[in-house]
Amino acid sequence: QGQLVESGGGLVQPGGSLRLSCAASGFMFKNYVISWFRQAPGKEREFVAAVRRTGDATYYADSVKGRFTISRDNAKAIVDLQMDSVKPEDTAVYYCSAGQALTTTTRGYDYWGQGTQVTVSS
Repeated sequence: QGQLVESGGGLVQPGGSLRLSCAASGFMFKNYVISWFRQAPGKEREFVAAVRRTGDATYYADSVKGRFTISRDNAKAIVDLQMDSVKPEDTAVYYCSAGQALTTTTRGYDYWGQGTQVTVSS
């Protein structure tokens, strides 16, 4: 059974950095697009970033472009999300997901992690 496990969340001050990781198991990781989504209290889950199978192409929501960097290591079946210059509005539960095609909606993803909380506050 495929599984995704996020880690690295926590409390960070505005302007600081945080690195999230997503470890995959139980499915052919290299054949899947991996995306990060986030969900703030009272809001819908929204797309953050995605990386294609070989890692040669990445995509970002406008709200995080230039501040977040997504990367993957297919040998280790891990995807990281480097978060720099974080803002209070980045506060949310962050989820990684795996799907056959890249989409910025939550539909079409086969696997989801349980989420990791990121809180940006002074």
